[in-house]
Amino acid sequence: MNHAALLVELLTEELPARGLRDLGARFGRSVADALVKAGFTTTNTAIRTYATPRRIAFSVDAVARVQPEQTVERKGPSVAAAWKDGEPTPALTGFARSCGVSIDALGRAGEGKSETVVFRSTRAGESLEMHLPAMVEAALAGLPAHKLMHWGSGDTQFIRPVHGLVMLWGSETLAGSVMGLVAGRTTRGHRFLGESEITIDHADNYAQTLERRGNVTADFAERAALITAALQAAAGDARLADASLIEEVTALVEQPAVYEGRFDPDFLQVPQECLMLTMKANQKYFPLLDTDGRLLDRFLIVSNMPIAAPANIVHGNERVLRARLSDARFFFDQDRRHRLDALVEPLASVVHHNKLGTQRDRTARIVALASAIARALALTAGTPVDEALVARAALLCKADLLTGMVGEFPELQGTMGMYYARHDGEPEAVCEAIEAHYRPRGAGAALPGSAIGDCVALADKLDTLAGIQGIGLIPSGDKDPFGLRRAALGVVRILVEHRLDLDLGELLALACASFDGRGFAPTLASDLRAFVLERLRSWLRDQNHLPDEIDAVLALSPTRLHTVPAILAAVRGFRQLPEADALAAANKRISNILRKSAPTTGAVSVDASHLHEAEERTLFEHLVGLEPLLDQDLAGGRFEQALQRLAALRDPVDAFFDKVLVNATDEQVRANRIALLQRLNRLMNRVADISRLAA
Repeated sequence: MNHAALLVELLTEELPARGLRDLGARFGRSVADALVKAGFTTTNTAIRTYATPRRIAFSVDAVARVQPEQTVERKGPSVAAAWKDGEPTPALTGFARSCGVSIDALGRAGEGKSETVVFRSTRAGESLEMHLPAMVEAALAGLPAHKLMHWGSGDTQFIRPVHGLVMLWGSETLAGSVMGLVAGRTTRGHRFLGESEITIDHADNYAQTLERRGNVTADFAERAALITAALQAAAGDARLADASLIEEVTALVEQPAVYEGRFDPDFLQVPQECLMLTMKANQKYFPLLDTDGRLLDRFLIVSNMPIAAPANIVHGNERVLRARLSDARFFFDQDRRHRLDALVEPLASVVHHNKLGTQRDRTARIVALASAIARALALTAGTPVDEALVARAALLCKADLLTGMVGEFPELQGTMGMYYARHDGEPEAVCEAIEAHYRPRGAGAALPGSAIGDCVALADKLDTLAGIQGIGLIPSGDKDPFGLRRAALGVVRILVEHRLDLDLGELLALACASFDGRGFAPTLASDLRAFVLERLRSWLRDQNHLPDEIDAVLALSPTRLHTVPAILAAVRGFRQLPEADALAAANKRISNILRKSAPTTGAVSVDASHLHEAEERTLFEHLVGLEPLLDQDLAGGRFEQALQRLAALRDPVDAFFDKVLVNATDEQVRANRIALLQRLNRLMNRVADISRLAA
């Protein structure tokens, strides 16, 4: 069977930059999977995908020109209906006639009552041309797209208008059409620097031909590597402020070139976050920082025009940036003409949510909640938190929503509040907390840097959780428009990583109480607690903790989250003990017994006078001796020591189950033994539910 490389390219208008790499990869993978399913290639065949602003393409090695022979199986009547008294029925003879064979040529499939008569035949393999166009059409239809476009007079639609289709098998053009385009072997090069028509002589030569004649680097990863290296070389001793743009600019160019531009140093009087966001968001430039992290008056441009004399390109970009930076300076100057605290009351005109009131209402809730958190933190940490500074930061934290700069760049919420508060002469701790209350701004991002920032950040996130879930807007699937998962994760990280000795249940109850009178469900606080603990579970998995250890700890629904890492470490240490597996198995057995028996017995305490067997008396004595020691360990946060003490229970627990019948015929004795197991179960699960540990 002949095999050769298959190439498919779809030439388009400029595709959206976001997700372009994934678009090309999905296109290639989808068609390759269809080829495997149809027998044209195998699962281990190499696939190369390409994506530029004006094309998505792929090549697959070792594709057959014709399918292998296909075995076709046609089902007929059931065996029970095919014969009667040993003779063929009309159903069977009719099936054989329709297949064009004798009854003797038929076979059977299945077993028992589901056994049927079948006709098996071999069909010659079909050509690649018969299947490929439909495979490509299906792959294109399955690509993710928020919006599709129509063009021309036909009904065809795609992410962008399409202009060309290449389908090559080795050096042979495959016949067929996709999206109204007849397949050929001609493509186009760089819009300005490449040949307008390029003939691909062989599927294996696609990338090299585009590079040589079209001035196009078709491989996305290769272009990204070229851009990264060129940026680093051009930066010299400076460093890139943010490399996250590389993926996006790679999707904007077909042949990258990096040039350096400059701007007036006077613009550096504007906060550098504003300048950098202007450069990145509007123009896709790369700001440069010095070794101390200060913004330089230099920036890097990734251009789609690699030319020897780029002065006009650089000057043009500098002019555009000058206008953008002038706008930023204007907003900054205008915003500072009034104090930040003068914007607090006008927040009453800004709707937070039509069911939750205004941003002024929200600010009042955050002030009250942050102040309560500060008081609780001062009590548990033993270090006073200046409640007045917390309240001031909470009062001002949303005021910058009404500034011109934040109106232009919503990403600067909090950051501009910090600068404007600093300009107004507010205490530095207040200024920093205004910015920090949005932290962490993303997965793995920095947390607030002070206790004041922690208080305001927690209050903001808890208010969001209680309010939005309170009105029933619970995240569903991958949809979370109000960022509740991010808010819950922020609460988790602040409490755990900053080791704040605060009770999650109490915090959520306070947040829910601030919405009294809105008719929220009475279970809201407990529902939120479960929601936050699920975020904690996901975060702990990301920290590489074992799933069964996480289950063991979270089964007890801990409320002081700062203790969870220490408890996990204790559980990890406990399971290394030789007694661990036996105790975990015993705990599972106890849980099963209690689940079946405890609801009917109603036993709540152990009567020592009804402990008749030596083994149950010994177990009871061990419990009485261990309970105060565990109390001391847990009060002192010595979780590992507490779990290690449980090792002493192995022998008395084993002896109890070997010698003592729990379900005794005497009802009083049985109830007392159930009560003993209840007490044992509570003791064994004081730190974690060890029954959840895998053997």
